[in-house]
Amino acid sequence: MRHEESDGISIVDEGDAPQELVGEEPLSILVQGKPYAVVMRTPGDELAHAAGFCLSEGIVDSPDDLHHIDFCKKDASNAVAVSLTEQRQLQVPDRLERRSFLSQTSCGICGKEVIQDLLQVVQPFEDDDLTIPAPRIVQCVQSLCARQAMHRTTKASHAASLFDAEGRLLAVAEDVGRHNAVDKAVGQLFLMEELPQARIMLVSSRVSFEMIQKAARARIPVVLALSHPTALAVELGKTLNMSVITIRGNTRLTVYCGGHRVHGA
Repeated sequence: MRHEESDGISIVDEGDAPQELVGEEPLSILVQGKPYAVVMRTPGDELAHAAGFCLSEGIVDSPDDLHHIDFCKKDASNAVAVSLTEQRQLQVPDRLERRSFLSQTSCGICGKEVIQDLLQVVQPFEDDDLTIPAPRIVQCVQSLCARQAMHRTTKASHAASLFDAEGRLLAVAEDVGRHNAVDKAVGQLFLMEELPQARIMLVSSRVSFEMIQKAARARIPVVLALSHPTALAVELGKTLNMSVITIRGNTRLTVYCGGHRVHGA
């Protein structure tokens, strides 16, 4: 490895001894024997990833909708086959043919139309008594940071973690893609039938519309992030009565919507 300075600029040539890099490979998700999606992801947690993806897409609503989920080939982890119960197949024919919008956007539609379409499959949250003290939010961030082993070695991964109402960590996942990290964390609890315990989602990235959608499909009302949300994400959060919050430096919380769930004590 070569390291030199030039006019105050540091040049590092990894050469034949590169630092550890984050993995990135395609994962094919087949539903009812047909290719449904190919996502670029970091290898690991493939079954949970596929399960979380299917939940966020509206293909399944509960673990009972799954007839079977497994690798297409026992010696290969780059393809997962998902099969649904007969009853669920009858309930979601449009999803199986990809004729409805969830995360796949298309030209010529605006944000309001996207939200209206999503409201057909995601119901707004009812008012609840969930309240989160600000120190608990800081503790959640610290818990996630302590578990980002991949990020410490590669500096190139995102992370997502799920917590219960008391701030207890339930699931955590890392991936080169922020959406994948969420799907993996959600899928872990979904397959264990423990997803209803999750009340808080924390992501290491910015919050886009799709991240709010995934939290809403998982019925998680609070989304915390280490970076800012998009305008459409906040609009969707308000529409669904969710809380969207960012934290910077463990000292500054910005609440974009759903402030009734956060207090200072």
